Amino acid sequence: MAIRIIEKTQAAALATGQSELFVRIPNPSYVFPPYEICPIAALLVAFDRPPVAAVMDMDGTTTTTETLCLHSLEHAVRKAMGPGGTDWPGLDPQRDFPNVIGNSTTKHVEYLVDAYGARFDTRALGEAFLKAADWTIRHSRDEQRRRQVQINLRQLGAGVAEADSNAHHLAGIETESGAGGRTVSETEMDSLARKLERSDLQVQACIDIYYQRYHEILAAIEAGDRKFLAAIPGVDADRPLIEPMPGVAVTLALLSGDLGGEAGELASQLVTTDSTDTTNGDPESVSTLSRLGQFFRKHPVRLALVTSSIRCEAEVVMREVFNILRQDAASWPVSVEVRERLERRFSSPDACYDAFVTATDSSEIRLKPFRDLYSIALHQAGVGPEDFDAVIGFEDSQSGTVAIRAAGIGRCVAVPFHETGGHDFDAASVVAHGGLPEVLLKHRFFVDKLLEDTA
Repeated sequence: MAIRIIEKTQAAALATGQSELFVRIPNPSYVFPPYEICPIAALLVAFDRPPVAAVMDMDGTTTTTETLCLHSLEHAVRKAMGPGGTDWPGLDPQRDFPNVIGNSTTKHVEYLVDAYGARFDTRALGEAFLKAADWTIRHSRDEQRRRQVQINLRQLGAGVAEADSNAHHLAGIETESGAGGRTVSETEMDSLARKLERSDLQVQACIDIYYQRYHEILAAIEAGDRKFLAAIPGVDADRPLIEPMPGVAVTLALLSGDLGGEAGELASQLVTTDSTDTTNGDPESVSTLSRLGQFFRKHPVRLALVTSSIRCEAEVVMREVFNILRQDAASWPVSVEVRERLERRFSSPDACYDAFVTATDSSEIRLKPFRDLYSIALHQAGVGPEDFDAVIGFEDSQSGTVAIRAAGIGRCVAVPFHETGGHDFDAASVVAHGGLPEVLLKHRFFVDKLLEDTA
């Protein structure tokens, strides 16, 4: 299709030809125009032909890491408030959660600066930013994150100098070891504080503080540093901080065709997220899962994982998740043949997913609610537009469900958890408050008609 500049009336005619429904998506503050209007796919629910692919969000849909993200956002706001942060009660579930879950980190922080910036202590914010930048440059594994911190330091006048071949130290900052750099003078801190009166620079500083905290926690999880983790407010250090959401293991094994008729043996593994009911091993549930297992054995689907997290974060998170998936599957009451298939499936995310797309794949721009991450996932999984009507998507947030629909996927299932229960899910075909177990046991993965036809 040739590039053409067209009039507004022509644009309207072309847009109407694409879809009867549209979504207005706000752009980041530095992007022209202030918003984009995007056509979205018509709603679909039941499959009228075998599914070809399933796309799923990571945080909150596949894993429990959304709680750590929320903690890191709260940490950034408290640091920006300085001493006044000790009196701040934290994020409000009703008012704040819909605005800080499911979108890009930039949009989350822009909201928080707008909501709480009047309470910021710019000097405290400057000190927290410098410490976060120092940690990031010396410890972060993500080159793009280190590069962005250096850009922000230059913009704020801090600068970066290389101390030796093994470590980087920030010019003007006394490092934790006391080696390299120097103590920031009062005059320099005053200058930094004045610059941080600008809301756009507050956003950049808070983003760096957020990432530093989140990456510090992920590093502690990898290192098994339970003492550090126990000091995080609200964290039970005796439990894994990163776990699969209920039903993820069975769903992945089922859709990939690994379980076959033995899927019925796993009915008791499914507990809905809105209940503590563990009696899902009833005959009807066993029969439903067995039939689904046989169906997907004949019609396995391609699997894609999509996240607005950057690559280094997602890799740490999913390694932890797959460690648990392997352990759980090892105790399932299945045959040796199925167990061997599960061992291969859960050996790593790469062995399980046909596409694994992160914010890094789009250079951390145009994240959810934009369609780009899901469009990349469909392409990587080898799913063309002619098959979008045979795809299903799972998300726990408003932004995520919009992104799925904007990518041309009309069958979009919202699986909210506690923190996203207040989101607007108008973009979803179905809202499954019981999570993936509800999708399997109650909705039969929306293939009821196909099961009847093959009975």
